[in-house]
Amino acid sequence: MLDANAEAGIRMGASREQGTHSTQGHPSDEDCVAEFVGATKRFGAVLAADRINLRIRRGEFLSFLGPSGCGKTTALRMLAGFESPSDGTVRIDGQDVSRVPAYARPVNMVFQHYALFPHMTVAQNIGYGLRQVRPKLAKSEIAARVDAALAKVRLDAFGARRTWELSGGQQQRVALARAIINEPKLLLLDEPMAALDAKLRGEMQRELLDLQRSLGITFVLVTHDQEEALSMSDRICIMGAGRIAQVGTPQDLYDRPRNRYVADFVGKANILNGEVLSRDAGLARIALAGGAQVLVPDTAGDTRRHVEIAVRPEALRLAVPGEALGGDAMLRARITHRTFLGDHTEYLMQADDIGPLQVNVPRQAERALGGQGVGDQVHILWTAGTGLVLAADE
Repeated sequence: MLDANAEAGIRMGASREQGTHSTQGHPSDEDCVAEFVGATKRFGAVLAADRINLRIRRGEFLSFLGPSGCGKTTALRMLAGFESPSDGTVRIDGQDVSRVPAYARPVNMVFQHYALFPHMTVAQNIGYGLRQVRPKLAKSEIAARVDAALAKVRLDAFGARRTWELSGGQQQRVALARAIINEPKLLLLDEPMAALDAKLRGEMQRELLDLQRSLGITFVLVTHDQEEALSMSDRICIMGAGRIAQVGTPQDLYDRPRNRYVADFVGKANILNGEVLSRDAGLARIALAGGAQVLVPDTAGDTRRHVEIAVRPEALRLAVPGEALGGDAMLRARITHRTFLGDHTEYLMQADDIGPLQVNVPRQAERALGGQGVGDQVHILWTAGTGLVLAADE
């Protein structure tokens, strides 16, 4: 049970969090570079995108994130002009472009496999779009802009090379240079790092962020890699079944997922069932199976009695039997798996009356456990204010 001072502190923290929930609010007309208004796309009987409403802020890095078949690529293709919405509209700078062909939009796209021309040099690939401009640009102007684009992606000395002579990371930079040379209002990226190894992918993510910040162009990324989206995005749009499940900053989505779908997809989460005993000032007192009571923020906005709670594995603590536990809620559990991952250890637990739980323990904190291993009994400590009541999935 919690004392009155602890409850008061949690309420103050919950109030602050509710006040900062929309750290980047709905873009104004002036800030908005592109917008989906009730955009729906059907392929025969398949509903690929279902009434998407989304404003994209000028100069932001926005990611569409979700599993295969969730509608994220369809949304990107409607923005690019490769698909037209069956219903609704797509706007760029306030203009309805729903029926405007891709080549006539102020948009460029970097594809997953880059789509470079193998018979052209790097410089020729980058300058291809400029050579299509009418009226024609002077060769000297094209050459100067190609040199500038090569410098931006740090390939100054590679202009005369063929694309097949480059590494995967260098090819990606050529594709980026070709996409930015026409100075588009939107740069669309369709999983451009999926083919790279983990180390190179991390390097390219940082380079892409640096490039986006220096150019000030709005980047829109499609990815199924949650780590990629969390590390790069100003905002993330979580997609599921053709619909937007939630839009927010990476921290918003991680700390305050709206429902089970988002909590499961962004990071790892323990999802527990509980019964609401009371609600007050944005907090709910929940009884878990086995009788343990926890006090958690309640942003679901409904009056359900039986709810689901999400709690992140790193928000829980482990303690050996007999350790002073203070005012935290306690769950008894048995270790079923222990996986050392360098900076932390992942414990899979079987908690009495509740079921499986995951707890991530930082390396230094683990030393206090005294070498507990598979089969050992421990206590899981749930600090007051940890977790979140989830809204019902739509």
